[in-house]
Amino acid sequence: MSPTLEVVLWWVAFAGAHLVMSSLPIRNRLVAMLGPRAFPGMYSLVVLGLFIPLVVTYFGNKHTGPLLWSIAPSPLLRWTMYVGNAVALVLLVGSFITPSPANMIPGKPTPRGVLRITRHPLIMGIAIWATVHLLGNGSATDVAFFGGFIVFGLIGAAHQDARKLATGVPGYREFVAATPFIPFTRAGAFGSVGELVPAAAVGIIATVVIRHFHAAWFGG
Repeated sequence: MSPTLEVVLWWVAFAGAHLVMSSLPIRNRLVAMLGPRAFPGMYSLVVLGLFIPLVVTYFGNKHTGPLLWSIAPSPLLRWTMYVGNAVALVLLVGSFITPSPANMIPGKPTPRGVLRITRHPLIMGIAIWATVHLLGNGSATDVAFFGGFIVFGLIGAAHQDARKLATGVPGYREFVAATPFIPFTRAGAFGSVGELVPAAAVGIIATVVIRHFHAAWFGG
């Protein structure tokens, strides 16, 4: 089996477990069997048990397979990746400072902070990070690995919205109406700059630190 196919199959298993266990019929049965406190723990263990081999498989075979594209290194490419990673990390940090009501442990359905940029800051931050990494990594295993974050993220975010709307979570329909799905696609993303300062500060510092240690921590 090719490494690229292995990565794809681990993605299918990981995404499938997420979507099946979070679908309303299965989720309700599992919560009834395990209880509302034990279910998140079981859910996390299952998806972590599938995510770890996905990462191990990729890092054992990165930059292998057919070269699907190659963009020559340049200042434009480097700065595009720097800025893209910074935006991704700001959204990631902001998702913990201002949790989305779409999360497993939901926050308040009030558009503020990074939620003005997207109602799924954690997922969209990871998707932006993956997109940026695809610019400089065009081998088949790289595309399968990073592309999986984008595909899974978009499908998973849409699935979260549908489930929250179907269950009638208080305030969620109004939250969806007031916030964009895709980042920066609605006016008012920077309506209150002060709300973004903590996430922006930590995200930019994290970007600088990761960039400095990237080769040592993750290799080329």
